Amino acid sequence: MARLVFITQVADPADPNLGATVGMIAALARRLDEVAVIADRGDATALPANVRLRTFGAASRPERLRRFVAALRAELEPRPLAVVAHMVPLYAVVAAPLVRPRRIPLVLWYAHWKSHLVLRTAHALATRVVSTEPGSFPFASRKLTVTGQATDVAQFTCEPRAAGTPFRVAALGRYSPGKRLEELVEGVRIAREHGVDARLDLLGTATTPAEQAYREELDRLVAGLDWASAGGPVPRTEIPALLRDVDAVATNFASPDRIVFEAAAACRPVLVSYAGFRDLVAPEWTFERGNPASFADALGRLVALGDEERAAIGRELRARVERDHSVDTWAEKVLALL
Repeated sequence: MARLVFITQVADPADPNLGATVGMIAALARRLDEVAVIADRGDATALPANVRLRTFGAASRPERLRRFVAALRAELEPRPLAVVAHMVPLYAVVAAPLVRPRRIPLVLWYAHWKSHLVLRTAHALATRVVSTEPGSFPFASRKLTVTGQATDVAQFTCEPRAAGTPFRVAALGRYSPGKRLEELVEGVRIAREHGVDARLDLLGTATTPAEQAYREELDRLVAGLDWASAGGPVPRTEIPALLRDVDAVATNFASPDRIVFEAAAACRPVLVSYAGFRDLVAPEWTFERGNPASFADALGRLVALGDEERAAIGRELRARVERDHSVDTWAEKVLALL
């Protein structure tokens, strides 16, 4: 029986930050007899019938560790094809003493700019590492395989936004200071000074003290502006509907933000500063990080296009995501490693 163990933080399609993980699990499940998911928390009713969920969430760290180890040990018999640690390097570090002596492949999925000691330890212990693209893993590695982003394209449809002004740009995700959202606000201000009728809506979560402080800073920045807002989290299940009501999505993060691929799957043009999007986004829709005027210029060019021109851009973006960044192409590449 072909089975896999998948370790992740959350297995819940409604989670604002990690709901997309369910699509990855489902793509693996379509190709295997069974997938065992070990998560801090999750919704078993939202998972395919051949997926078993074990949760290790608890009130204390020692109890979480005990429950994690017990859940993993229970899923190592019969022997799985591999154990996949999703986005949290610590999961791979803790799993390695149980997994590697049994000669079970240990695969780390990590797509973030930040390197740290736990990541390097996990990298040393892992059999293979997978990431969205070469630049989304923070250091060179012979273990690295590029798999694309794993976007559940089927959840998104290409529908024109209802006619209306102003041109609506959204930025979604965590309120991380590294995303430099204040530069997007300043860029829209500059664009409006040049006659571009556009607004910016910031939406996301703030789960750490640093994120909460940054959110409060942005609240003060947009206070009193009728063309910008800072809002709270959007449940993952509501993202497709939200994308149907925006004209474009912007991101200023030094990493491949998932929302860019989802916006592209919804045929929405994207404005990005991250160089790693070069194979997805045409140069005229990129801007210089640290230069709000550059964002203003790109936004102005996009607004100046006709509806059909923007729709053509969106269709091409969706085709590229289907080809290189779908959950199905991702699952095929991961399983090919095993």
